[in-house]
Amino acid sequence: MPDTPDSSRAETILAFDFGLRRIGVAVGQSVTASASPLGVISNGDTGPDRNGITALVKEWQPGRLVVGMPAHADGSPSEMQSHVRRFIETLKDYELPIDTVDERYTSIEAEAVLKSARAAGTRGRITKASIDSAAAVFIAERYLAIRNA
Repeated sequence: MPDTPDSSRAETILAFDFGLRRIGVAVGQSVTASASPLGVISNGDTGPDRNGITALVKEWQPGRLVVGMPAHADGSPSEMQSHVRRFIETLKDYELPIDTVDERYTSIEAEAVLKSARAAGTRGRITKASIDSAAAVFIAERYLAIRNA
């Protein structure tokens, strides 16, 4: 049946929207090509909250990790890329495949969607953490759309 998803390709992913203070996280599923926000993990002078990441990996048992790679509007490398690359190095401890996806405009898209939901009365106050987590959803869905294309 052509409309039946190929379950042999089913894969759960964890997607990350890296920030210097917070890292937004979402979980995605390749069969549905959809994702849901999981919240944020803290990031600071001592690095990302490894216990938080470990708990998410144990809970969701992803087959892959996906990290948003920042770039300028013209596609040139952003100053944040060096920070993101260091974050990716810490993720290698989980011995899972790691992919990156262009994250340009994900935070802007996330904030717009959340503001629209608030205006419609379906959502409460918008926090920076909710924007970061929603941006991770966009990262996950971009990756899944490219993978399923």
